[in-house]
Amino acid sequence: MRINLIGLGKMGLNIALNMQEKGHEVRGYAPSISSRENAKKAGINVFDNYHALLEREANKPLIVWLLVPNQIVTSLIKELIPLLKRGDIVIDGGNSNFNRSIEHYEMLKEFGIDFIDLGTSGGQHGARYGANLMAGGETRVIKVMEGVFKDIAAKDGYLHVGKPGSGHFVKMVHNGIEYGMMQAIGEGFGFLKASDFELDYAAIAALWNHGSIIESLLIKNISDALKKSPTLSDLEGRVDDSGEGMWMVEEALKNKVAIPVITQALFARYKSKDDEKFSEKVVAAMRNEFGGHALYKKDE
Repeated sequence: MRINLIGLGKMGLNIALNMQEKGHEVRGYAPSISSRENAKKAGINVFDNYHALLEREANKPLIVWLLVPNQIVTSLIKELIPLLKRGDIVIDGGNSNFNRSIEHYEMLKEFGIDFIDLGTSGGQHGARYGANLMAGGETRVIKVMEGVFKDIAAKDGYLHVGKPGSGHFVKMVHNGIEYGMMQAIGEGFGFLKASDFELDYAAIAALWNHGSIIESLLIKNISDALKKSPTLSDLEGRVDDSGEGMWMVEEALKNKVAIPVITQALFARYKSKDDEKFSEKVVAAMRNEFGGHALYKKDE
């Protein structure tokens, strides 16, 4: 099948190589010149504009697969609509808000253009060698693409989860769970470090990944990272968030669903970026005022 892929970053390029390896024709485009050059060097057929990319095969619908930041999906779809026809399929494989995905489905439906929201997990390695895919969309449209999805997914790593919007909803929940698991692992290793024992953190992580209850890809990830940097002393400890944790907390509040671990994990990421620590200064100042507790002044 011919796939027109927009977005050739780390995930997009690996997905492209995965699809091409499975016998699909991949045509790619990215706004970034460097991304286009990297994709060309990797053997992907790359185009310099949408018009060239979206050249039609006779009597076949266009398949347009987006792997771009969620902030630009709406504007990109609006740019593409004049170039698309009834029966074409747009797949959003990025980390988009499921509410926006429902809106994109409705927007494209007015023009007879089909839409699939495809939650994509597994990181760069999964994108290249076998992803985990959560597809939301109408059954008749999913059936057109199901062969491709199964081709690039890990064994048993693809599922049509439900109607339009559900793919990105399930991926949002997946990422929220990931936030909580990563925070728990981080806190656990923080506790190990705070002890009086001389511990080999990389060895412990490797140990836990052989038959323990918490054996997982995430434990393998930290094991690999600790082998490269045994105390992670070269890192700052700032943790970014993709937005999905925030969306999940917002939805939980709307629906009155308790997700305290995931919420706290999101707040911990926000706090990791706080260099000034003003709230802690406020608490220290209050304790000094009412109880004469120690204050620690900055070195001049």
